[in-house]
Amino acid sequence: MTAAGIARLAGVGRAAVSNWRRRHPDFPKPVGGTETSPSFALADVERWLREQGKLAEVPLRERVWQQIAGHPAGAVTALVHAGCALLLVRDRSAAWPSLAELPDRRLVDLLPLALEETLTERLGPERAVRTPTSSALSGSVALLRGAAELAAETGVRQTFEFLLGRHLDANPRQYTLTPPGPAALMAALAGATAPTETAATEGAAEAGTPTASGSPTDAGTPAEAERPLALTPLTVLDPACGTGSLLSAVERPGAVCGQDADPDLAALTALRLALSSDGDIRVRSGDSLRADAFPTLAADAVLCHPPFNERNWGHDELAYDPRWEYGFPARTESELAWVQHALARLRPGGTAVLLMPPAAASRRSGRRIRADLLRRGALRAVVALPAGAAPPYGVPLHLWVLRRPVHGERPPAELLLVDTASEHTGQGRDGQGRDGQGRDRLDWAAVHTAVLGAWTPFDRDGTLVGAPGASRSVPVIELLDDDVDLAPARHLPPPAAAEGAAQLAGVRERLTETLRRTRELTPPPVTDPAGAAGIGRLTTTVGELARAGALVLRAGGVGTTPADAPVAVLTDHDVLAGQPPSGALPDGPPEEPVLLAAGDVVVPVLGGGAAVRVVDATAAGAALGRNLQLLRPDPAALDPWFLAGFLRATANNRQASSYASTATRLDVRRLQLPRLPLAEQRRFGERFRALAAFEDALRQTSRLGDQLVQGLYDGLADGTVAP
Repeated sequence: MTAAGIARLAGVGRAAVSNWRRRHPDFPKPVGGTETSPSFALADVERWLREQGKLAEVPLRERVWQQIAGHPAGAVTALVHAGCALLLVRDRSAAWPSLAELPDRRLVDLLPLALEETLTERLGPERAVRTPTSSALSGSVALLRGAAELAAETGVRQTFEFLLGRHLDANPRQYTLTPPGPAALMAALAGATAPTETAATEGAAEAGTPTASGSPTDAGTPAEAERPLALTPLTVLDPACGTGSLLSAVERPGAVCGQDADPDLAALTALRLALSSDGDIRVRSGDSLRADAFPTLAADAVLCHPPFNERNWGHDELAYDPRWEYGFPARTESELAWVQHALARLRPGGTAVLLMPPAAASRRSGRRIRADLLRRGALRAVVALPAGAAPPYGVPLHLWVLRRPVHGERPPAELLLVDTASEHTGQGRDGQGRDGQGRDRLDWAAVHTAVLGAWTPFDRDGTLVGAPGASRSVPVIELLDDDVDLAPARHLPPPAAAEGAAQLAGVRERLTETLRRTRELTPPPVTDPAGAAGIGRLTTTVGELARAGALVLRAGGVGTTPADAPVAVLTDHDVLAGQPPSGALPDGPPEEPVLLAAGDVVVPVLGGGAAVRVVDATAAGAALGRNLQLLRPDPAALDPWFLAGFLRATANNRQASSYASTATRLDVRRLQLPRLPLAEQRRFGERFRALAAFEDALRQTSRLGDQLVQGLYDGLADGTVAP
């Protein structure tokens, strides 16, 4: 395990681990890694922490994860071994207890046979997961026993999802992930998730059909309202399955087929799907374009997040491939090769949904293929997602919805275009990203509703009235020009002028009121006549106060979503931006998060900026996010605003910061504040509270000013505002 893992075990910062190594000669010696990033043996670290009174017991889930991270054959091999054992526990629950009672050597000898039978029965003989040998399993016995024990507590699927999630979080640059938000939306567009009763009722009401309660609307047929809510089992393919995020979003599949060029990812996906579904799982390794593992498949749906901007996708050797029904893709158009591969693996009438870079909708090198997709009715919709939806997070990606034409049917006359760029921020999270670039704050419920609210009636009727600036069905003939540009923003009319003018008037009124409040809150610069109020003042540190019991220190970044209710997460970006909690806890085995209470003081530990937040009613009850430190003062000893104000001082932050090659980290325990009576603390605290209110007003003024200025620019440009 690394120093970061030790810090997580002990609930301290990495700087504390470095101090322990320097100050304690008996601290465990490194057993691997490098000089700048050494690794240590879990057993040695656990023993030392317990002897020092810094650890009561290593949680089981943390112990199993550390066995994964420190496995001599690598974390991926360890995950595969753990997944195989968990599949044995799941599918042959009666066999595992007798195997677990055996000595390690005997267990290693007998386990491969049991795994071979289980894997073959569940995944088939041509599976992506190879049965581990006895020699390969010899270093994994403790891991397998620990994983099975954890599964008994939390479930096999939850255990594997937790371990896989930790591995993916620890290696963010190694994998291109599809977050849960877009994955669920893509599955819904492909018909691979069951519609909710509310969605079915709303769709019936929009079409003028009787609702589920039996109350008729203006017109329509009862048959439309009686469509079943249950999902028909489908055969679903992902030809670039990665870690299986898209296939995992499919509800009750009949058969799931996946392929990935990385054998490790294919194996992990196969195990992930087998542990979470009873459907027919067929996952293979190999390049789908060059060596298709499912050449005769006629799938009901294809979901795909293909690799972007690949030059070496097989352009030279695949020139005469029969899949290029709509034209031979240029070397720079690898995404259009994946589009045609997806169409080739669909049954007639089947639906494919691909996550695409926005350039694929407008590059001139792909205009002939786009034109043929439109003429023949294969491309049915292009949806622009907000920036931050999926990697690369800085680009607003597109969803292409395609349908394999049915022989003899007339091609549709219109294409649906949807732009969800306005559905940008909210209080929920999708999933997987938490770095302050917008991923945590995407309102996926609003995006999901907007897209399906346009797609469902369009798919049923072939046309859509649409909403200005949000959605519209465009006649195909209008798009077949020299560019065949399918970017939704270029074909959607601006929002209604009256609505835009009213909105600008409201922004102006709010800005005027905020400016008035800002003027009232502007603090007067009261100075000490002697000019030396702070000279000779006795000080203490946060670490000393924690040891004395005047405050409690807690590190953020742990916990999972409770079963009873979701919990918002206060992220480091929220603290820096002065906004309400915008993150959400990940799914996984139950683990208690650190919940905030009014009066807590929260400090970001990365970035080197001076930012501190006193928790109020808007953040109370939220969970503490990553890279944040919580200070919970004893109100009989410390005033929270006094504490927050002095912690924010520039000189204080400078002396408590350490510097790495790419980041600055704050050691909260080294922050200083003066020793003052509680009454004097409260006098300082009131002044610090007034400064915080003034700062919030300035932030609001800046946001409203930016909104008003941009709105006036847009209004003057589109004619909704008179010059």
